Amino acid sequence: MKPGFQNTLRNRVKVTGVGVHSATPAQLVLHPADVDSGVVFLRTGLPGGRERLLEAKRSNVTQTSLCTMLGDASGASVATVEHLLAALSGLQIDNVLIEIDGPETPIMDGSAAEFVSAIDQAGIVHQSRTRRHLKIVKPVRVERDGGYAEFLPADRGFRLDVEIDFKSPAIGRQRCALTLDPATFRRELARARTFGFVCDVKKLWEAGFALGSSLDNSVAIDDDIVLNPEGLRYRDEFVRHKALDAIGDLSLAGAPIVGLYRTYRPGHRLNALALEALFASRSAYEIVDAPTAKASVKGFAAGSHVPAGAVAFAAPD
Repeated sequence: MKPGFQNTLRNRVKVTGVGVHSATPAQLVLHPADVDSGVVFLRTGLPGGRERLLEAKRSNVTQTSLCTMLGDASGASVATVEHLLAALSGLQIDNVLIEIDGPETPIMDGSAAEFVSAIDQAGIVHQSRTRRHLKIVKPVRVERDGGYAEFLPADRGFRLDVEIDFKSPAIGRQRCALTLDPATFRRELARARTFGFVCDVKKLWEAGFALGSSLDNSVAIDDDIVLNPEGLRYRDEFVRHKALDAIGDLSLAGAPIVGLYRTYRPGHRLNALALEALFASRSAYEIVDAPTAKASVKGFAAGSHVPAGAVAFAAPD
């Protein structure tokens, strides 16, 4: 990739599956998009044949219980967006239109791996405009239910330091610290699956969640035992998945972050609260252009035409 320039997909690509909570089938079509469009969902299949555009940004987050959901005042929504958003952010895809005909992003195998494969199938092209970053210049911290999340300044790049602490002997205390780039995301995080406890399943079913959950798309834990016959993909797969979730949730900032995100006992709600606190403190961040090499961008692809009804959005707010 050309450092500093925005990226989109070369071609469109289709992904199908069912939602982990709703068990509802859905089809995703990822389309190339123009510079400064950002990540936008085109929610189709609404009552009356309606369609709605939903920008992937923090102001459109309507729920953070067990997953991250985007929605608007009309009632249009898309749930469980975090794994797809993590794949796009981890691979530095700035502009894409995500057409989806169901209420929930397919869970696939419970990780971001199949979204990464879809992006690779579509291909990535550089665009003719530089990327903007959200640079942390002052610390911001939030605390909730014994956990915390904080943004701290860093000279360059986006660093993650994620720690979890579960009573279950199957998980225990785990920590994942790394600097994010596409190669690291592919190698260290993309294949880490979502997980849950067997003792919680009945409660989740009664509440209308986890209806599509299975050993094919989740790591299931029964006290100190991992029930999946194949075992874990990483020794510390649990904390790696929490880091993956954080990448997806923090992509809703609307621009790549330059700084350190450190969190203990994170979840979707804590990630959302951290973003809210950051944007509430205007002196804590700056919007900066990415440094670029002195090279011509002549001939770079600018992204294909997007479907009728799609529009370009500038990000961040």
